[in-house]
This record gives sequence, structure tokens and C-alpha cells, in this order.
Amino acid sequence: MSGKLYICGTPIGNLEDASVRLLKTLRTADMIACEDTRHTIKLLNHFKIKNRLVSYHEHSNIQKEQYILAELLSGKTVALVSDAGMPTISDPGEKLIRSAIAAEVEIEVIPGPSACTAALAVSGLDTSSFVFLGFLPAKRSKRQSSLESIKKQPRTLVLYEAPHRLVETLEDIAAVMGEQQPVCIVREITKIHEEVKRGPASEMIIHFKGNPPRGEICLVIPVQAEIPGAVDMEKIIRETVELINNGIEKKEALKMKAREYKIKKSTIYKQFLEQISSD
Repeated sequence: MSGKLYICGTPIGNLEDASVRLLKTLRTADMIACEDTRHTIKLLNHFKIKNRLVSYHEHSNIQKEQYILAELLSGKTVALVSDAGMPTISDPGEKLIRSAIAAEVEIEVIPGPSACTAALAVSGLDTSSFVFLGFLPAKRSKRQSSLESIKKQPRTLVLYEAPHRLVETLEDIAAVMGEQQPVCIVREITKIHEEVKRGPASEMIIHFKGNPPRGEICLVIPVQAEIPGAVDMEKIIRETVELINNGIEKKEALKMKAREYKIKKSTIYKQFLEQISSD
């Protein structure tokens, strides 16, 4: 008879968020498969838990996965954890879970903290329906393309971002969705230096340029329909082209539309160039 795989949610910052059920599972499992043994040992030491650890992360080879699966098939119980939060949610674990399902190994989930839902809850935005995007592409052009494809999504957006890319991502949000696009930035949630900032993308850019962020970051973005005075960039570019076709100099046409819609001329110009290159 096979054993059981426990998918365990662990604290995302404050270790006191660990549930009684989680601690019991970590104590009694035959093995803990963890993203980073150095990280997980801190959690175990805090609660005076001694157990066998095996490293299992996104770069683990197939042999490591097969080893854990063999342990499960031999009747052992394995607790799967990531460094923080729920395994598989922008964290490793999917491959092992799929393999366990295919091998008909019993699986049980131990729910725990999640930065995604915690940030959504504290944002004050619509929680009735949302889309979790994980991390956007690191390359700016691909990141902007992703934002273009989702900017009219009729659901609240939740995504993760690295601190060194936060300002760039906010600049892309401003360029694609408008400088007045509201965002809620939740940083270091449940940790000592937890910070929640709300406001237009343009203001957040200024704030975080002056205060370089550190730690884990979530961005929560409301649907465009909720934005007071939201602008339609496609409409603006169309009107700009019409002005140019009617004899207005390009520079003056851009200035006129920037003044009319109260957005930067450079924002319109950037979208204008992208439109021209795609035609």
C-alpha cells in the first residue's frame, strides 16, 4: 500500500501563522520535501521539530522526483513544502503532485497562508472575482505585451514582483493602462516591515524611486472599469493619427492630445511608435 503526500502551506513571514495541523504533519511525516533545506530548518527549529529533510525545487532532476515517489509508493508519508506559502503557487511542486496522482498515491492538502489572497484581502478592491498572474515576464517588451493582453480583464488582477523590477513594472502599468491606473502594493506581508501603499501608478513610481523597495511584493490592480476617467489609448492614438493626416505636425498633435487627456506626451508617443511598428 502506498503512503500519502501532504501538500503543506507554510507561513509567508510570521512563523506564528503556522497551523496546529501543519505542525502535527511536519512532526509525523516520514520525510519533508522542501524547496530549500536551509529555509525550512528555521521553521522546524522554531517549533522544535526534528525530521528528515530532502531538497526538492524547480531545478531538481527527475531522479530526485522518482526517489520521493518511490518512498511514497513504499508506504512512506511525505510533507511537501516550499519556502513560504502554498507549494505550486509560483513555487515548485507541480511535477511531483502530477506524478503522485498518476501513481494513484493518496494526496492531502494542509491549507496555509498565501501572499496572493492576503494581499487581495487587504487591498480593499473587488474580491468577488480575481486573476492571479504570478510573476510577469522579466523582459520589458514581453511584460508590456502581457499587460496589453490583460488590461481589459474584467477581474481584479493580483501579481508578484521582485523588488528590483517594481519601478519598471509600475512604469509599464502607467504606459499601458494609464498613469492614473490605481494599484495597491503590498510589501513584506505578515513580516515586521509590512507596508501597504495605494494610489495611482504615477504616484507609486515616484514613491518607490525615492524609497527603493526590499522583500516580497504583491501588486493588486482593479479592473479598468473601476478607474475614474480611465483613458482609451487606442482611441487617443487613432485621434492623433487623424490630426496628423489632417495636416497637424506630429509634435503638435501629440501635445494637443496629451493636454486634452491629461497624460504625458511621452506616453502617447511611445504607444504611437508601437502602433506604427505593428502596422
